[in-house]
Amino acid sequence: MSADPITFRIEKKGPGLARAGFLKTPHGIIETPSFVTVGTKATVKAVTPEELEEYVGAQVLLANTYHLYLQPGEQIIKEAGGIHSFAHWSQPTITDSGGFQVFSLGVAYGTNITKFAKGTEEGDIARAEGGKHPRLATIDEDGVTFRSHIDGSTHRFTPECAIEIQHDIGADIIFAFDECTAPNAGHAYQEEALARTGRWAERCLLAHKEKKTQGLYGVIQGGRFEDLRKQAVRELGRKEFAGYGIGGSFTREDLDVMLEVVTSELPYEKPRHLLGIGKPEDLFLGVEKGIDTFDCVEPTRIARNGTLYTMRGPINILNAKYTRDFSPLDSELGGYVSENYTKAYLSHLFRSKEILASTLGSIHNLYFINTLVKNIRKSLLDGNFVTFRESFLKKYNSKSGTV
Repeated sequence: MSADPITFRIEKKGPGLARAGFLKTPHGIIETPSFVTVGTKATVKAVTPEELEEYVGAQVLLANTYHLYLQPGEQIIKEAGGIHSFAHWSQPTITDSGGFQVFSLGVAYGTNITKFAKGTEEGDIARAEGGKHPRLATIDEDGVTFRSHIDGSTHRFTPECAIEIQHDIGADIIFAFDECTAPNAGHAYQEEALARTGRWAERCLLAHKEKKTQGLYGVIQGGRFEDLRKQAVRELGRKEFAGYGIGGSFTREDLDVMLEVVTSELPYEKPRHLLGIGKPEDLFLGVEKGIDTFDCVEPTRIARNGTLYTMRGPINILNAKYTRDFSPLDSELGGYVSENYTKAYLSHLFRSKEILASTLGSIHNLYFINTLVKNIRKSLLDGNFVTFRESFLKKYNSKSGTV
């Protein structure tokens, strides 16, 4: 049995691979399915911890190992008593390993490639598999050498280093160091990267074995290739991880199939986290395929640019029609922002580039996503998940909110 202090209990099963449960951590219980709010640098931009608790209902916060290593440095966080004391956040926390930042600084640097493929153009594939373009990170068998995006200084991450940094940061759940590949990368490179991720996972487990206060998740990679995803599950599923993260590197068309390939074979009793996925329609799909927690920067990122979720679809609050719209943002959803501010006022804040625009927009979008996932959980417990999904998506995709 694993010594990790993470326990997971499934309360209700079905339909399909879906389940509702309780994920116990040293800083509290996460009711699953749950949306994990992203606070990359131990903060959610423009939102205080008190606002996250009172107005959003956030259960858990995810921070980024790479960014905290560069600023302010993990030793400062350790001296402060760990991320909970440092960030004034008493509830559960997660740190990712920095693998995605390696992807961003390395193979994806100077391209338009993201976790999701937008096509299979030869140029994209060539760049993904080693074409010539500037890079800030290079990968070898032992780890990754990278240059800081802040000052250009050179740094080195190994699996052992990534675990040690996460130990010092002190989150409840941490991730093994992995190689996040481009979705357009070919089978040969995906296979090579997967093998390396597997070897790094073993090293992460060894580096973590004496730690009793954090749970270590392994990361399932393999790109859009079913055989490699199955191979990753077979190899990592037998190891003593507290849970599992499922890496991106899909096309959107692959998401349904790849999730089922992975979750149907993973140890059923352990929690699964889907990394970097958070669109409303993807949340339903993930839950149906057995995902327990999700993280994504999209709700706050689009909020800062004026795109706000509503029950009738997203709206761009900068559009002219809202300058004299004195109705609530979303009376159907409710919440702090909709109950206290009109579309006209929010439009004014965004058009004036006031800081409060980012605060209210982020609170609203995070409340929308967290409320949606809580209602998905309730539908699982009540046995009406399919009905709730169809009703919500029909309304959300009606385009009546979109301009």
